[in-house]
Amino acid sequence: ALRHVIVGLGGKANGVPRETGFVITAASEVMAILALANSREDCCQRLSNITIGFNLGGKIVRAGDLNATGAMMVLLNEAIMPNLVQTTEHTPALIHAGPFANIAHGTSSVIAQRMALELADYVVNETGFGADLGAEKFLDIVMPASGLKPSAAVLVATVRGIRAQARTQERGSEALKSGLSNLAKHIENLNKFHLPTVVAINRFPDDSSEEIHYIQGFCTDLGVACWVAEVFDKGGSGGLELASKIIEAAEKADLEAVKPLYPATLGV
Repeated sequence: ALRHVIVGLGGKANGVPRETGFVITAASEVMAILALANSREDCCQRLSNITIGFNLGGKIVRAGDLNATGAMMVLLNEAIMPNLVQTTEHTPALIHAGPFANIAHGTSSVIAQRMALELADYVVNETGFGADLGAEKFLDIVMPASGLKPSAAVLVATVRGIRAQARTQERGSEALKSGLSNLAKHIENLNKFHLPTVVAINRFPDDSSEEIHYIQGFCTDLGVACWVAEVFDKGGSGGLELASKIIEAAEKADLEAVKPLYPATLGV
């Protein structure tokens, strides 16, 4: 609602009535810090280290130098606690933080992940904006910063998405051929982290069996497991077979082999 408002309605002293709006930024350095923090103490330290500029001598000025850290922690004191919600099928989900992957690391908070791992046998963590953004940032930023290592990656693909990569509206397996190179590149990228990968085809009602089988055959030729998820039509029951294959892949994972592409100490 704040994106489009009318102001100046309080009389002459309050300006001319006009349409305006607030520019709302849902992801920022503070959001990224909150999502990467392991505790309130860790969050406080990270906030204190925010660089806000330089003094006249050219030295870095940080938020802690301005005694701004305490005020920020007051605002984040409650926000640092994850939110427990449930899906329409009553599956528990922890929704916490929103560090957009286009400017930050694009995944739920470290605190929420650690809490989930204490409460469930298996935890699915979404990495936003696709495998070339959220997944790579999780593996190169979040994983070394938190010590949390995934056991498997689930690469979600759709017939419509592959068709869009092929820049065609035509249907049928042949129309998908050129678009599959994009899927192959995502698989190649994830393989660089030595992470077991399962391709999940998110099936929609107008996807033909021919198209689905063509994508599955393509993945098989690449040596990657590929299974259909029919959660759009069938809800959770439509993803049970996929879930079993993900668990199977996760159980075989060699966590020692899963590593980021570059060390955290790498210089600029």
